[in-house]
Amino acid sequence: MWWWKNKNIITKIFLLFFTLGLISYQGFSQRAYFPEEGVKTPLNERLYFGGNFGLQFGSITYIEASPLVGLMMTERYSVGLGATYRYLNYKDIPNAKSSIYGGKVFNRYNLLDNLFAHAELETLNVELVREDPPGEFVFYREWVPGLFLGGGYFMPFGNRGGLNFSILYNVLYDNQKSPYNEPYVIRAGFVF
Repeated sequence: MWWWKNKNIITKIFLLFFTLGLISYQGFSQRAYFPEEGVKTPLNERLYFGGNFGLQFGSITYIEASPLVGLMMTERYSVGLGATYRYLNYKDIPNAKSSIYGGKVFNRYNLLDNLFAHAELETLNVELVREDPPGEFVFYREWVPGLFLGGGYFMPFGNRGGLNFSILYNVLYDNQKSPYNEPYVIRAGFVF
């Protein structure tokens, strides 16, 4: 396709969301939640589960699992918790294996049926290296925080689940310690 060869990532993201909007003719939030006046909705009907995972094999082995659980507080607002585990192994570099783990809390507000605003506080335990004394490298672990703000698109599959696509910006990004290459993060995940 001629438009996909364009190097501009913003154009690609816009076209992806526009196409998904055309495909999805009826919208739902992460979990269909329609409280009746005067009736208390049971907790299990307001909970939703999901997350994302990633795999890559080759010269770099990358495995990620990030489950989450959310709770619809109102018809449009939800909060949740999540965990993250990543395993990295660089085959071309001896003993270049690392694990990254941590957790997150998030808030999500559905602006429209399929568009949401997202805020997330994440802290990950990463392995870092420093030169101490000069010429000798010391490996150590440190908790690295991240505050992600942004939004995304929800593509429903029925009234119970679907796919989330989000673009987030880490306002606490530290290029010396962060496990992310850039302050911008694009995510795709699922909920049910």
